[in-house]
Amino acid sequence: MKEIIMPKFGFTQETAEVVAWLVGEGDVVEAGDPLLEVTTDKINMEVEAPVDGILAGVRVKVGDVVPVTEIIAYLLEPGESLPQDALTGPVVVEAPPTGGTATPVAARVAADLGVDLTKVSGSGSGGRITRQDVEGFATGAKNGQTPAEKVRATPAARRIARERSVDLVQVAGSGPRGRIQEADVLAFQPAAADRGLVEAAIEPLPAGDYRVVPMTNMRRSIGQNLQQSWQQAPHIMFQADIDMTAVEALLVKGNHRLSPDEPKITITAAVTRAVAWTLQDHPWLNSRLVESENEIHLMSHINIGIAVALEDGLIVPVVKDANMKGMKRLNEEIRDLAVRARSNQLKPDDISGGTFSISNLGMFGVDRFTAIINPPQAAILAVGRTKSMFVPDDKGQPVVRPICNMTLSADHRVVDGAVAARFMQDLRLALEAPETMLL
Repeated sequence: MKEIIMPKFGFTQETAEVVAWLVGEGDVVEAGDPLLEVTTDKINMEVEAPVDGILAGVRVKVGDVVPVTEIIAYLLEPGESLPQDALTGPVVVEAPPTGGTATPVAARVAADLGVDLTKVSGSGSGGRITRQDVEGFATGAKNGQTPAEKVRATPAARRIARERSVDLVQVAGSGPRGRIQEADVLAFQPAAADRGLVEAAIEPLPAGDYRVVPMTNMRRSIGQNLQQSWQQAPHIMFQADIDMTAVEALLVKGNHRLSPDEPKITITAAVTRAVAWTLQDHPWLNSRLVESENEIHLMSHINIGIAVALEDGLIVPVVKDANMKGMKRLNEEIRDLAVRARSNQLKPDDISGGTFSISNLGMFGVDRFTAIINPPQAAILAVGRTKSMFVPDDKGQPVVRPICNMTLSADHRVVDGAVAARFMQDLRLALEAPETMLL
């Protein structure tokens, strides 16, 4: 008998909510098969079977919020039964429809690939359809079948599609390799003939002048973490208007050398490079306050978190060892993390280990703002838009320069004012004279 526990996906994670069971009680699974989908305050993840076995003794149902490391089910060997102390009463688990002759895993793969199970021949015991049968049918490798149209979609997109009775086959995906995102489903407009059916399937809004929107696990966790940060960490703010002339010139030269299919290097990548370089000489800004141990940890790695806005919240994926990478490499990693964040494809390692954060809202036309520190980090940099402004030149004459406002929020329990001010001074130097970073 093998215990299945609720895994811990993040450093500060304490619970996870069960989104969907992908197999049912009594189903035979193989090691690595997904058993259920759970959501934390940051990402949706699948819990996989650690060994081969038969799912039994399921203790949690969809919607339950479960503490990490708690036992949620068991995997039994053939002929093995649950001991008395593992019996907690039946929990109804609705597995995906199997079409009557398919294994739960095969049914799930078929749903993901858009395969009609009635057209698939089974090679399993008693003619049961296996995962290999579905995958072979999808690629046209078995039974002379024409390759089935693949429907690639994120778990969040599938959930919204179910709630809105949307046929994913009709939705165009904007994600990598055409994968359907949550935003694609939300923006989908059915044909006029189908619209009445779809609208009838959506629960009407409550009466009155407002619409009730339940707090999601992510939204609730974001609120709790930021409220705790704002209430417990004495924030001190430092603003600087930084001349981006040299950075813009550098980006023009760098982007000119890229091939047409390569993504253009952005201001975010340039700021990340400058921040990472500056943090090398300012360890107190690259630290964590561990209150439970009454310690401040000066981190040996510089891992920059880049805030990414989602449809229903905010997530901060992390660029590891940012000080060891050039702008082009940073730009590629930031872009990749943002795409995977919005398509719900991040892994736990992508959102862990951050030592400093950057939040850039300049692309939304925001001139300046302050950001709340992402605990247990000690600081975060808010980046506004770059706009043309008159400033005095060396002779006191007005000239037009691209100016970007940046605001550092620091935890005064860890960072003194003079320390933060020197960091901003060196950051200005790195951005206004980028050649300094080569010295």
